[in-house]
Amino acid sequence: MGASTPFKEHAMSDAITTSQAEPIDDERYPALLEAIRARFGEVTASGARLFTTDAAGLFDAFLDGLRADRRQHYTCSACRRFVERFGGLVKVAPDGTATSIAWAPDAAPPFFRTSVEAMALLVARAKVTGVFLSDERTWGMPKNKSQKPPFSWNHMAVAPGRELVFKPSAVQTTSQVVAEKLQDYGTLCRGLAEFPLEVVRQAHTLLTTGNLYRSEKCIGVAKWLVDLHEARAATKNPVARDNLTWLAAATAPAGFCHVRSGMIGTLLEDIQAGLGFADIKAKFDAKMHPLLYQRPQAAPSAGNIAQAEAIVQKLGSAGALERRFARLDDIQALWKPKAGAPQEQGGGVFGHLKAKIATAAASVEQPPVVMTWEKFQRTVLADAERIEFFVPEQNASYAALVTAANPDSPPILQWDREEKRNQVSWYRYVKGSPASAWNLKAGQFQNVTAIALQPTMWDGPDKYPHQGQSVFFLLDGARDVNHERSGGFFPEDLRSEYHGIRATMEAYAKNATIAGAKEASACGIKLQKSAGKWDYLFRVTTKNGRVTYKLDRWD
Repeated sequence: MGASTPFKEHAMSDAITTSQAEPIDDERYPALLEAIRARFGEVTASGARLFTTDAAGLFDAFLDGLRADRRQHYTCSACRRFVERFGGLVKVAPDGTATSIAWAPDAAPPFFRTSVEAMALLVARAKVTGVFLSDERTWGMPKNKSQKPPFSWNHMAVAPGRELVFKPSAVQTTSQVVAEKLQDYGTLCRGLAEFPLEVVRQAHTLLTTGNLYRSEKCIGVAKWLVDLHEARAATKNPVARDNLTWLAAATAPAGFCHVRSGMIGTLLEDIQAGLGFADIKAKFDAKMHPLLYQRPQAAPSAGNIAQAEAIVQKLGSAGALERRFARLDDIQALWKPKAGAPQEQGGGVFGHLKAKIATAAASVEQPPVVMTWEKFQRTVLADAERIEFFVPEQNASYAALVTAANPDSPPILQWDREEKRNQVSWYRYVKGSPASAWNLKAGQFQNVTAIALQPTMWDGPDKYPHQGQSVFFLLDGARDVNHERSGGFFPEDLRSEYHGIRATMEAYAKNATIAGAKEASACGIKLQKSAGKWDYLFRVTTKNGRVTYKLDRWD
């Protein structure tokens, strides 16, 4: 739509003859095309989510706004397709206001202003009907590629930014994701109606006190629900309120919209039923037990196994399920011993004997300094030349870091991304382990070879809040000597593509073996924020002497 000459463009229908193709300069059709592109670029500059609406009759409104003798000239099938598919799209602002992505009357040339005003008004009055996703790199057809100048017509079209081009996964098409978002919206609406703001606030308060076991798994969705409830309550406009719900459904992390069926739903139901704290805590803690939470208890069905085979084949991730024990060079360390710092051997026949310390300052024994992990990290680590961990007699939270056996395998973990690989995960035993199970001797100090935050924190401490926070003190010679069968991953840590086949993934993990047990060098004691009080001793040597610290909590 629009003939292209060396000097001018103008609009034409697909069937127009060359005798009708006289350029009309004062209509400024190229300026209209530019106004559409400029409007689209301005509205979507931040990579906003887009939504479909029930706006209808847009192209008829475009033609009706034109001078009667020029309507046939601008009747174009390519432009009609653009207007009908993209002309009703909107962006939703944080306050629920919907903005057309294509129509800005003030920027339109005078000849087209009535048409653009009519289309903008139809979109403004329309109701959001769904999330819009497209994997196309051009929206519309800029030119009739089959024709050559001067008979190549320019049409309404825009080029979306890279962040607006949807990249479907191997297991879901674009249309399937759009349908899923529609379902999420409906599920979210029901959850918001069932659990009012005050109930959700109470749940969030309970979760943030740290009195509920593994509460970090639900704090994120609770805060999200509180914020959504409050945003909806702050607007009296029912259309804007509905738009906010659509925006939340479009941008929610996986599973957040399924309020009733998740663990947050269990908590909300108990609060709404008027249960006391003791009963609420008992029920919540039982369901959040690591051996139960998102861990299928029955063997997978034949159908689930077949589905798993198909998904793994599509994702090309068969090799990614093979895990090995991590080594020091696999981790992102916060601290390692200073080069040249003296190292006493913690193990062996004479490991229990203390070597003489040359510095007078280090020989002055003093009670352990009690401090939090955060203060220890902030004030002690920078000067520490050497750190030792006192191996307790009782069971402790020993853990192992593991990684993909094949470094080129595709991501399977939530925190592993193609653009920034992080294949490291971890495991520990629910009730802790004795030192002997990790090749350690209780009652003596063991050298710390590195300190690392848990892998989900390597890209920022708050990147994956539902995974909680912890720090690993990796110990010289530590390894899981009793390890037999465990795949080194848990269903709750896998990417969303695998959630539908959790039963099969759980069965696989239970029967797989982590390779490289004898070469493991990234095992040690795990200090977890949500564990509450700790009682661990660390001896730190600096150039000024030696001090023992007792780390008793995270912050």
